[in-house]
Amino acid sequence: MNLIAAVFHPKLAQDDSAGAIATSPGILGWIATFLMAIAAGFVIWDMVKRVRRLRYRNEIQEEISEEEAALEEAAELERERKAREGK
Repeated sequence: MNLIAAVFHPKLAQDDSAGAIATSPGILGWIATFLMAIAAGFVIWDMVKRVRRLRYRNEIQEEISEEEAALEEAAELERERKAREGK
């Protein structure tokens, strides 16, 4: 029972048992809440899966970039070595 209802309707504030039964969510309310919790669990599970996939994809792209940079550096060093030997 909220404070405003108790102030403006003192008879309702005294008869609390009738209000509790009338405002109960009932079995349908509990079922709906349970289904919403299950749906939220599935959404969270899917989001974790997608974030994990994205993180793995970024890690692989970083590894590929590092390998390409190492190959370019090795090729540059080889060109410089050949240029020095050719002089």
